Amino acid sequence: MQSDPYKILIIGPSWIGDMVMAQSLFMALKAERENCVIDVLALAWTKPLLDRMPEVNQAIPMPISHGVFGLKMRRTLGKQLQATHYDQAIVLPNSWKSALIPWFAKIPLRTGWKGEARYGLLNDIRTLDKLALPLMVQRFVSLAYPAEQSQIPPSYPTPKMVANKASFAVPPLTSGQKRLIICPGAEFGPAKQWPAESYAEVTTALIDEGWQVLVLGSAADKAIADQINDFTAQQNDNQLINLCGLTQLQDAIDLLATANAVISNDSGLMHIAAALQKPLIAIYGPTSPNFTPPLSDNSVITQIDVDCGPCFQRTCPEQHHKCMVDISSSDVLTSVRTSQSQSSH
Repeated sequence: MQSDPYKILIIGPSWIGDMVMAQSLFMALKAERENCVIDVLALAWTKPLLDRMPEVNQAIPMPISHGVFGLKMRRTLGKQLQATHYDQAIVLPNSWKSALIPWFAKIPLRTGWKGEARYGLLNDIRTLDKLALPLMVQRFVSLAYPAEQSQIPPSYPTPKMVANKASFAVPPLTSGQKRLIICPGAEFGPAKQWPAESYAEVTTALIDEGWQVLVLGSAADKAIADQINDFTAQQNDNQLINLCGLTQLQDAIDLLATANAVISNDSGLMHIAAALQKPLIAIYGPTSPNFTPPLSDNSVITQIDVDCGPCFQRTCPEQHHKCMVDISSSDVLTSVRTSQSQSSH
C-alpha cells in the first residue's frame, strides 16, 4: 500500500538566477523523499522557469508584488492554502513577511534560515554560518536536510531545466551553421556589462566564420544591443539578430536551448544557460562567482584581478570599469572555440 505523498510548499525567490539555483533544492528533496510533491509559491513571472523544472508539481502565483507587505492578502492566501494540507514549508527569502503565508496556512513544519528574526513564524529555524556555506546553492540545498546537518556543506545536484521547442520565430540556421547567443545586459546595473565593443569583436569574428548571432535581453538592454550591432562589421549578412525587448521569458529559455554557445554577463540569463547545460562563457566584473557561479560543468568563468574589486557596486566607483574593460575579447573568443572542440568529442 502506497503512503500518502509528502507535500512541500516552497516560498520561492524573486530573481531569475536565484530561482534557477533553487532547482538544486527541489532535486535534493526528490532524492531524499521520492514521493514528495513540491509546489512553489512565487511571483507569476517566474512560472516559465518552474514549468521547465520536472520536480515541480505546480507553480502557485504570488499575488503580492516584490517588496509589498500586503498583510491581508497574505492572510487570505494562507487560509486558502490551508486546504491543501502541506506537511512542510521551506521559505527561501530571508524577509519576515515571506514566512507569514506558511504560518497563516498552519503548515506543521516551517523551515528556513533565521533571516529577519522569524522566531515563531518558522518552527524549524536555522542559523546560517556563511563561512561553512559560502554558496547560495548550498544554503538552499541544506534546507532539504535535518537541522543537525544544516552547517555541513552539502553536495548539490546541478540544475537541469528542460526546455520546450522554441516557438519564437528566428531566421533558421543554414546547413552546418552554429548559433551564438549573447546576453549583454544586466539588471544589477551597468557595472556588470562587458563593453559593447568587446562583444562586437567576438560577434564579428564568429559571423566571419559563418555563425549566426542572437542577442537576448529585456527592452532595457536594447541600447547596448544596438551598439553591438553598430560596432559589428557592416557586412554581416544579417547574421546578428537583436531580440532585446521582443521575447518573453519562456521564449528566452527555449531559444537559449538552441545555442551552440552562450556568452553572458553575470545575470539571470547566464544561470538559465547553465541550467540548460549549454557551453557558456560567463563574464564577471564587480560581482563574485564565489557566491553565485553558473552551476554547470561546461561553464567557463572569465574574470580578471583588479585592485578595487570585486566591489559589488552598480556603477564603477573608480570611473574606469577596468574589471570589465580589460577582459580580452580574444580570450573570450578562444573560450568559445575551445567549447566547440570539447562538445564535438
